[in-house]
Amino acid sequence: MRTLSTGGAVQAAPSATPTVATAASVGDLYRASGRRRATIVALSFVLLIVAAAAVAVRGINETGIGTLALVVLERLSFGHLDLVEDEQAARVLLFLRLPRVVMAMVAGAALSVSGVLMQAITRNPLVSPYTIGVSSAAGFGASVAIMFGVGVQAAGVYFVPLSAFACALLCAVCVFSLAWWRGMGAQAMILTGIALMYLFSAMTAAVQFVATEEQLARVVHWTFGSLNGVQWDAVGLCAVLLAVILPVMQRKAWQLNALTVAGDDVAQSLGMNVPRLRVTAILLSVVAAAGVISFVGVIGFVGLIGPHLARMIIGGDHRLLIPFAAICGAALLLVADTVGRLAFSPTVLPVGIVVAFVGVPMFLHLVISRKRETFA
Repeated sequence: MRTLSTGGAVQAAPSATPTVATAASVGDLYRASGRRRATIVALSFVLLIVAAAAVAVRGINETGIGTLALVVLERLSFGHLDLVEDEQAARVLLFLRLPRVVMAMVAGAALSVSGVLMQAITRNPLVSPYTIGVSSAAGFGASVAIMFGVGVQAAGVYFVPLSAFACALLCAVCVFSLAWWRGMGAQAMILTGIALMYLFSAMTAAVQFVATEEQLARVVHWTFGSLNGVQWDAVGLCAVLLAVILPVMQRKAWQLNALTVAGDDVAQSLGMNVPRLRVTAILLSVVAAAGVISFVGVIGFVGLIGPHLARMIIGGDHRLLIPFAAICGAALLLVADTVGRLAFSPTVLPVGIVVAFVGVPMFLHLVISRKRETFA
């Protein structure tokens, strides 16, 4: 194509090649950014495993990394290999420290992923399992079980966790059923959850008011959130929940992206079944949070700060946000439990208390250090 300049000379029109090159450059930058963020996720997972190993050997009687490796190899061989010479150190690692460390990571990951899912389906970054009443309901269920069901043998040691789990599910069903029945939006649903949170907290306080000293001590200790006395069967149950939930929601990451960025109408126009997606995310989120809380007690901060930390570092793409939020939640709870276990040794502070002291400064530092546009 030829055009005339003001001086009458014939000049060639600008080529479209620079535009194509610019688009290609933008695509290359986007792919490079995606690879960089995927690398961050992979390295973070490796660092989490290294940190867990370092934490497992720390305590009043410290052991070496070599002993830990031998204990793990011996267990993986199902006892066919006799590698550990110090049986006492092996028992401490196998039945006291390793269940606690693994449970800290599994519980933190599950609570953080639960927070990601709730924030996605409500399109509200301030939602967590605690704000919709799940944690408070679980606390009430456990309090009732401790108060009136100590002598019940039908469920054995699982009576308190089952009661907490049932009440947490009941609260979630009430919140989301009411929202669906009345056609309420996300904000009204959150307010309903907050109202139920205060209701269950008041009922828990009422149970504490009439409890005996022994029952009151157990209830208060449970509501603080603690990893003391965690057994491998509880770790296994929570790990199975997490292993089921993560792949399912990872497959729906693109749908969560469309829902959070564009809203229900645009997501439906893209062929998505938004009600089914929302019900699936709600169900898996509540099951993850309730399952963890029923074993370790009320830990309300991880489900809020874990997703925020991940989103600030890795961005809002759920393909990477979901696994990275799990890593952030696991690291946060692992650090909090380690601080509570070692800072005032031999006294062990409940992890539910420590996690706020550890997490709030981290969260505020990230908020202050980021640019204003990030949160616009």
